[in-house]
Amino acid sequence: MNKVVTSKEEILKVSRKLIMEQGWKSVNIRAVAASCGVAVGSIYNYFFSKSDLMTATVESVWYDIFHFSEEEDKDADFEECIRWLFRRMEEGAEKYPGFFTFHSMSFLGEEKTKAHEKKERSWQYIKKGLYTVLEKDKRVRRDAFNEQFTREKFVDVIFSMMLAFMLQQAYDSSVVVEIVRRSIYD
Repeated sequence: MNKVVTSKEEILKVSRKLIMEQGWKSVNIRAVAASCGVAVGSIYNYFFSKSDLMTATVESVWYDIFHFSEEEDKDADFEECIRWLFRRMEEGAEKYPGFFTFHSMSFLGEEKTKAHEKKERSWQYIKKGLYTVLEKDKRVRRDAFNEQFTREKFVDVIFSMMLAFMLQQAYDSSVVVEIVRRSIYD
């Protein structure tokens, strides 16, 4: 064992790599320790259980796929943001085979609750990014939103559609983009 793991982030990086190369089921304490070149006990210094490692890996993968950078946010365009999210979904599905459709089935009981909480936190991050872009988009009609049809509700609907497309492994954004155009632009 010649390589030393110095952080939780390095362990998560190795876990993501295992998913990319061998699939979701390849992530376990022993496999991660072997890939990191450390003893199993070293992984337990950062993660108290396999469940802890798995749920942190779920969150890490969601973040890796949908990380909004400052650069991407500067020229806010909601329509382009939707296209970007669909591209990221497709790239994420290729990079992490089976992740979108199978990861929530890998957990039981309390583990599933923790994984669900991490997934929800990741989803809130994506929705917040969508909302921020929507708020900054200068192309949005002034009268596009009101008390019943708020920006928040619109983002929730768009995000729900995105999830439905993700589960169907359909990565063509054209329908969602057209709904956006007809709903909020002149």
